[in-house]
Amino acid sequence: MLAERRPPAGRDPERGSAVVDFVLVSLLVVALLLAVLQVAVYAHVRNVVTASAQDGARYAANADVPSSAGAGRTLQVVARATSQQTADGLDCTSTQQQDPSGLTLVVVRCTGSVPSLFAALGDLLPMDVTGRSVEEAP
Repeated sequence: MLAERRPPAGRDPERGSAVVDFVLVSLLVVALLLAVLQVAVYAHVRNVVTASAQDGARYAANADVPSSAGAGRTLQVVARATSQQTADGLDCTSTQQQDPSGLTLVVVRCTGSVPSLFAALGDLLPMDVTGRSVEEAP
């Protein structure tokens, strides 16, 4: 039968385990912090793109502006508010629609993805936002 190993008298058998615990807990805390930051970045970029799409729709709804100008205006505002890289990752379209009451609406729709904090993961978070405005009569 094998003899049981016991630590010498006066030595703690758990000695050194605090270092391992600290490293493992630190990794979990850092991962949680990065996840919270990613959610904050997603919410910020989505809000900026939504506001920009609404601004582009309002701009294109002016009487002397073609409705197709809304997409370009939206991308300009996004590039100014965040970065050109974020604007390049978006595909914006501007169209006219009739609502049920007969009003003509300018609709700017942007689709794309939010940049990830981890470059190796790529752009995993999709985004689809729409801005609408009533078109002015000339």
